[in-house]
Formats: sequence, C-alpha cells, structure tokens
Amino acid sequence: MALESILLNDQVFRMVCIGLISLLLVTMVPRIFQFLKLFRKFQSFPGDPNYSLIFGNLHKLPAVAEDRISYGRTNMLTRHPKYARFWFGPFRPVLTFYHPDTVKLLLKSSTPKSRGFGAVYEHALPWIGEGLIAANGHAWARSRRLLTPAFHFDILRPYMDIYNKAADTLTEKMDELAEKGDKFDICPLMTLCTLEVILKCAMSYDIDIQRMGYHPYAQAAQELGEAWSFRARTLYLWPDFLFRLTKRGRNFFKNCDYVHKVAEEIIAKRKKSMEEEEGPSKGRHLDFLDILLTARDEDGNSMTTKEIRNEVDTFMFAGHDTTACSMPWILYVLIQHPEYMQKVQAEIDALLEDRESDHIQWADLPELPTLAICIKEALRLYPPVPFIQRVLHEPIEVEGKTIHAGCQVTVPIIHLHRNPEVWDRPDEFWPERFLPENMKDLQHFSYIPFSAGSRNCIGQNFALNEEKVLIARMLRRYDMELAKDGPPVARNPQVVLKTEHGMWLTLKRRQL
Repeated sequence: MALESILLNDQVFRMVCIGLISLLLVTMVPRIFQFLKLFRKFQSFPGDPNYSLIFGNLHKLPAVAEDRISYGRTNMLTRHPKYARFWFGPFRPVLTFYHPDTVKLLLKSSTPKSRGFGAVYEHALPWIGEGLIAANGHAWARSRRLLTPAFHFDILRPYMDIYNKAADTLTEKMDELAEKGDKFDICPLMTLCTLEVILKCAMSYDIDIQRMGYHPYAQAAQELGEAWSFRARTLYLWPDFLFRLTKRGRNFFKNCDYVHKVAEEIIAKRKKSMEEEEGPSKGRHLDFLDILLTARDEDGNSMTTKEIRNEVDTFMFAGHDTTACSMPWILYVLIQHPEYMQKVQAEIDALLEDRESDHIQWADLPELPTLAICIKEALRLYPPVPFIQRVLHEPIEVEGKTIHAGCQVTVPIIHLHRNPEVWDRPDEFWPERFLPENMKDLQHFSYIPFSAGSRNCIGQNFALNEEKVLIARMLRRYDMELAKDGPPVARNPQVVLKTEHGMWLTLKRRQL
C-alpha cells in the first residue's frame, strides 16, 4: 500500500512537473521567437555590432563623460549619418536620430516621452512627477494649455528688473574676486544666481540666495540630476527596489522629499496670501505661481495641489539648472574667441553709453544682435539639454525600414548640432552662421537647443532673456580669461550639459 502511494505521488509529481514545463514552454517559446525576430530586425539597423547577452551595448559606454560623447559621435560619423541602433540592455533596442530628416519624423508631432520600466523619464517621476517634462497625452496637453499664458511677453517683461537686480548682486561678488585676482569656478555663482531669479520671477519668493552663498535646494537639485542620469544608463538600478537599496538611491529619495517640502511651503504661503487678498497681489507682477493657482481648464476645473506641486518642481529645476549650466559655456566660447568677446563688449558699450545705470531694459534686447548670435552658436556647440527621448505612438518608416510603434528613440542634440552632414565647419565657433542670409538654407529641425515641435521648451524666451541680461552685465564690467592653472574644461552630459570640473576663470575690471 505504501509502495502504491509512493508511486502514485511520484506520478502526480511528474505530471505536475510536465504541466509546469509545458506551460512555461507555451508561454516562453512564442516570446523567444518574438524576441529573435525583433533582434534580427534591429541588428539590421546600423549600430555597434558588439552585442552582449547581459548588457546589450551598454558595456561599450565609457566611464569618462567626454569619452561617452565621443562614442556617440563615432557612431554618427562611421555607422550612419542620420540614425543608429543601440541596445539598452539585452532586450531593449533604442534608435538614435541625429539628422533633421529623421529628427523631424519624431518631433513634428506630440510624440510622447518615454515612460515605463527603464525609460528615461520614468526615473524622474519621484522628483518632478507628471509635470510638463514627463507628462504625456491628455495630462500634458491640459497642462500646456493652462501654463502657456505664464510665458506671454506681458508676463516676461517685468522680470527684467529681477534679472538686473540679480546681476547687481552677482557683480558685487565678482568685484571681490576681480580685486583678489584669484581663480574661481563660475558655475556655483551661476547656479545661485539663476535659482534666485526663478524663485523671484516665478514664485515671487524674495530670498537673497546669492548673498547667503549657499542653498540646500541647489545642492539637492544637482544630486537629483546626477542620480537620474546615472540610473538611466545603469541597468541593475532600473528596478525601484534595487535602486532604493543603494546609497545613491536613498539619497535620491531623500532629496525628492526635501524639494517637495520646499515647493509645498511656497505653494501654501501663496494660497494663504491669495485668500487674504482675495486673489493675486495687486502690488507685484503676475507670476507663474499665480497662474497655476488661478488656471481653469475648459470644464472649469482648477489644478489639484499635486499637479501644482509637480509643475513647481519642474520649473524650479528646469528654470534654473539649464540656464545655470548654459552661461558658463557661453562665456567659455567667448573667452576662447576674444575677437567675438570684443565685438560683444563694443555692442554693449554702445548701447549703454551715457546711461547712469548698466541695467538692460526690455527694449534693449533686440539691440544686441551680436550677443544674440553668439549665444545661439554657443547653444549649438553646447546645448543645455544634450539628449531627449520619445516613444513612437505609431509606426514610422526610415529609409525603407519600418520602425514599430512603442520603439524608444533618442535625439542626441549634442550630436545633431555637430553633424557634418548638416553643418558647415560643425566644430567651429562661427556665430555668423545664424545671420538671416546664412540661415535660409538650413533645414528645419537642424537646430533645436530647446527641442522643437509642440513639445518644445515652454520657457525658452524666459531663459534667453535671462542669459542676455546676465551675460551682457558681466561682459560690460569684466575682461575674462580661463585660469591658467585651473583644471581642464570638459563636458559632462547629465540631464543638462554640465562641466566635468567646473569653469575656472580669472577676472579683470574693465576701464570704461
């Protein structure tokens, strides 16, 4: 009896095993064949042939930031001039588009941002939530409609006074550095200045961050951006539970809690003020936060508290970090090309001649054409956001090959802007390329420092106006040089294009 029982149990066990194996085969075999079909298809696209069953092509990415940029550029120059394939891990092919012919296929419509497991913008959600940067579909379209009035010229015009007052404080600090004659890194100064500007312009939050010399928000935003970028290219950190186990992950979520707290305090303070005054204050300019709190969609619904916080977090980050990282690069190219530095200074001097103040006015902005084209050229060579990513919502065809819906596509703006198939003398600083007579033959989607199409940067005019004022005020007052014994200047492409070792300068007051 015992023997029969053992044999019966053994038969049941074998039947269960056979059933499980059959179920596994039924489930997995079609997926394996599906992946092999996908693999053969994407391997037919130009790209790095060195495929790893563990890493895809990720193991080919160098550890040094400048070398990672060189790797991407080599793909552009040697694989194909318009697009290439890259395996982000063993199962996820990503296409890179770096020519206007391919970029326009992606950006001419409101193609959604890449979301879901391992997607770039998914990793930002704990920080900026469903704000304009990461939102898709109806949520993005609704927010875009509600926020567009915040960047109307009538709203931007009063910000000129804030830019100039921030420049006053900035030049006070730079005067001290010029008098000492010591080398210094200008990047931290730019970060504090632009953070002060966004807080005062967008939130009417009056705080003298530059005179404080430090603010934990700036440090938190820097660490959040670094962690976001590192996680995006590190396969084993894609699962949330593994990321949370790491020191970098714990610090990321700690910083998220801090920036959320700052945003919530600013929002609560404004709500209380608006309740007491029965609307936005009549004694100051209408700002971004006023518009967030009073906006109503077509159904008469206001934004929820979380939606407002998401947009405040988004614009606190995007409104200061991109500009803070752009201005050192603008100064860098002008220092490297003193003939253009002198032309810009002469233009500023002529504009401000016989004035009692060096403040740049709203009406002055169109009167600085040389500065404008130098900034454009600097943003071509050093785009503030080096990469953007989308996911196809419908199939597209590239040179006779169909790319399926759901495929992730990266636009490395940093390579598009230096593509020799698109630009004459692509690595040369030549601002005259942006004169009207030289622009007529430039293809659409060749120059996209603020992205392009319906999902372009909503705050680009705010950023350009701020850059013009701050750069003009600095160049009016100082001659600048790279510090002779400073660390080498190198690019570090994170969420924004940072400098690897800072931007170390020496200053000398100009004799006007």
